[in-house]
Amino acid sequence: MSEAPARPLPQPTDLTRPYWQAAAQGELHMQHCGACGQWQFYPRPFCIHCEAETLQWRAVSGLGRIYTYTINHRAPNAFMKLRLPYVVAIVELDEGPRLMANIQGEGALDAAIGRRVKVLFEPVSEELALPQFALLE
Repeated sequence: MSEAPARPLPQPTDLTRPYWQAAAQGELHMQHCGACGQWQFYPRPFCIHCEAETLQWRAVSGLGRIYTYTINHRAPNAFMKLRLPYVVAIVELDEGPRLMANIQGEGALDAAIGRRVKVLFEPVSEELALPQFALLE
């Protein structure tokens, strides 16, 4: 009997650790600028809107819309081959930032631009959970 292929996992850095720690707790956090009030993702050491360094990690709603997507029929690694076909989307959160994630759950292949989604968290190790999304009705 062969083992299931290992899933490539993110490697948190000092800059991204708050994001991954929140995800492990089932919360989606993004950087919020205390100077201009803008949200941003991916994590950076300064605000991409006003260049201030007054960033704070805050919870976001986890709700958004599919900005664009693709349905993959070819896997980039052995782990994802077991999940074919799967949906990868750019989700625009209600707060503004966009992030890439899989669309999972029943009906995921019915993904469409503009469809509403909500975040869910896929545990991948004792320390990590991946933010993913599910379609809303």
